[in-house]
Amino acid sequence: MEYTTQMNAARKGIITPQMEAVASYENMNVEELRKLVAEGKIAIPANKNHTCLKPYGIGSMLKTKINVNLGTSRDCLDLDVELAKVMEAVNMGAESIMDLSSFGDTKVFRRKLTQECPAIIGTVPIYDAVVYYNKALKSITSDEWIDIVRMHAEDGVDFMTIHCGINRDTAARFKKSKRHTNIVSRGGSIIFAWMELTGQENPFYERYDEILEICQQYDVTLSLGDACRPGSIADAGDIPQIEELVTLGELTTRAWEKDVQVMIEGPGHMPLNQIQANMEIQKTICKGAPFYVLGPLVTDVAPGYDHITAAIGGAIAATYGAAFLCYVTPAEHLRLPTLEDVKEGIIASRIAAHAADVAKGLPGAADWDFEMSEARRNLDWEKQFDLAIDSEKARRYRKESTPEREDTCTMCGKMCAVRNINKILRGEDVDIME
Repeated sequence: MEYTTQMNAARKGIITPQMEAVASYENMNVEELRKLVAEGKIAIPANKNHTCLKPYGIGSMLKTKINVNLGTSRDCLDLDVELAKVMEAVNMGAESIMDLSSFGDTKVFRRKLTQECPAIIGTVPIYDAVVYYNKALKSITSDEWIDIVRMHAEDGVDFMTIHCGINRDTAARFKKSKRHTNIVSRGGSIIFAWMELTGQENPFYERYDEILEICQQYDVTLSLGDACRPGSIADAGDIPQIEELVTLGELTTRAWEKDVQVMIEGPGHMPLNQIQANMEIQKTICKGAPFYVLGPLVTDVAPGYDHITAAIGGAIAATYGAAFLCYVTPAEHLRLPTLEDVKEGIIASRIAAHAADVAKGLPGAADWDFEMSEARRNLDWEKQFDLAIDSEKARRYRKESTPEREDTCTMCGKMCAVRNINKILRGEDVDIME
């Protein structure tokens, strides 16, 4: 029996190789997984032309996944450097790479990713159209916007962020809202500007059915972009954000009618006390489609440390329903990230994802923590290094400050609580001051 997409197969009762791989990775019954894919609650981004893909499932009932944004810009145009970041990100456990290149020969880099990288590959066609056509924004035609979507699908991209929730009506509402930080989405700002310059409807909204046909042909998952995501905590949960979310909910239903998989993009900047409610609203409006969040960043005052503000928000968001965390690096708002920035962003996001998996009671999630605490109890330093989320850093820190005794560290020395309780429980003397 033939199928067009993972969702189409699931609805026909077909277990695909991708479903088998995901079920095995998640320690999940494959029939249960198939049903959730059929319902749209799990997405398996897997373009038919991405032949080296290692498939992953994205859904709140699965392990929380991490996306890493990379790509060239006008100021940083070294493809080898960006490819090195990609491979390092994959080695560090990132399940997804999103190519946000905005300058240079983007097609070469994109095809290299889909031919060589096993991670899920995502793109934002709006960015690439501006680069590819290399002409005034207002001169890009509706046909040309759609042609870029088709090109990315042909190149093997597994998911695309399409900013189709901001149409003429929502744009008018945005202009009346007097937002504190306006539109901070790069793709959202581009398509808003195009609509204002041309007086035309957003082609991604107006010609949505054509986009669905492309996605159906290549099995591309739609990541419905949030052009009106809040760019400051002052704008969190405002009318433009929620109104766009309602539109994305309607577009989700239309995609599912064509057997096209969908993810919904979310905030942005949001204070701690609003995150849980925002996740619940999304699940209701978008009928349980996987939620993909950038952060959310829980405060606006930490440039240089936004990987921390995002990890705090990401852990809470994933605990209450987000399935996919877009990493944020220390360089967010400041520059294109370096390789070290990428590493710090990935580690912060992985900590957030794992903390959420433990909090939501995902079977087996806390086993890793149990092993680490057991290694600490036994003062087994090598085991602790092996289990650490960043083994290299853990080893380096201990090497840089060598203790007098192997069974201590330089913070507590022979006052180490673990060491001394172990000795007492074994019936030994405690030699703190000797």
